[in-house]
Amino acid sequence: MTSTRVTEPLLQVRNLVKHFPVRGSRFRRSVVRAVDGVSFHIRRGETFGLVGESGCGKTTTGRVILRLIPATGGHVRFAGQDVFELRGRALATWRRQAQIIFQDPYGSLNPRLTVGASIAEGLVVHGLGTRRERETRVHETLTAVGLRPEYARRYPHEFSGGQRQRIGIARALILQPQLIICDEPVSALDVSVQAQVLNLLRDLQAAHGLTYLFIAHNLAVVRYIADRIGVMYLGKLVETAPGDELYRQPRHPYTQALLSAIPQPRPGQRQERIVLGGDVPSPLNPPTGCPFHPRCAHLMDVCKQVMPPTRELGPGHTVACHLYEDETC
Repeated sequence: MTSTRVTEPLLQVRNLVKHFPVRGSRFRRSVVRAVDGVSFHIRRGETFGLVGESGCGKTTTGRVILRLIPATGGHVRFAGQDVFELRGRALATWRRQAQIIFQDPYGSLNPRLTVGASIAEGLVVHGLGTRRERETRVHETLTAVGLRPEYARRYPHEFSGGQRQRIGIARALILQPQLIICDEPVSALDVSVQAQVLNLLRDLQAAHGLTYLFIAHNLAVVRYIADRIGVMYLGKLVETAPGDELYRQPRHPYTQALLSAIPQPRPGQRQERIVLGGDVPSPLNPPTGCPFHPRCAHLMDVCKQVMPPTRELGPGHTVACHLYEDETC
């Protein structure tokens, strides 16, 4: 994809931390380190893909950015504003600029509300437009996502999964945001429908100048839609690179293992599979040093003791791994 390049990113995330306390007398002082010092930025009009295994902290990162759950530490800046410092009217104004598309197209819609009422809810909350103006906006937005305006009078149970996700996209789009966080928006859909929804997201981005944080565990999907990709493991960002470069030359052992697991599109085409040993460590008790070291085939003594710093190996390509201590861009 071709993205708009500007000096100042629309979204800047710096050392974002989210720890969940574990309640109970036995674990009174314990915390789950869901997100543990994540930093990245997204330019206007760009799609930044965030990938990793289930439980690595991708969804939590997105929800903390939107202040759906409070952060433990770190900073998020949106168009130059400190998001965590916004209060009152300034916070309400910002919430119109950043929306989310949820993973589950079934659970994210209220079954008691018509489709039109669900889509218009944001307009009602922010006091935008008259009733007739809101109805017109709902019809226009339904058309923009490939649905008929008369669907506004129906209920969610009358639609397929792909149609419901289009309704979810319309609900995020109706406030005309700048940033949309796509939280695994196609993982619950059939493969044939996934392509339709991904193409819709790309078309909407081109038409409205949208910026996406695209969260997914399917690397083939992320390759299709993302300009740049960040790879998360156990609450940390271990590698970030332009999309094409990450797939062509992955540097972190975890990224290499993930890419080796992508099914090949051509029958008979083979690729050496990197099989990781052991299980993902618990974020309640992460290992010392590099969080990936218990499963890494390139384990060194320093990996067990020292957290690897993030190094830039090339323009926009960063990696947190001791294998590249002597390399710089």
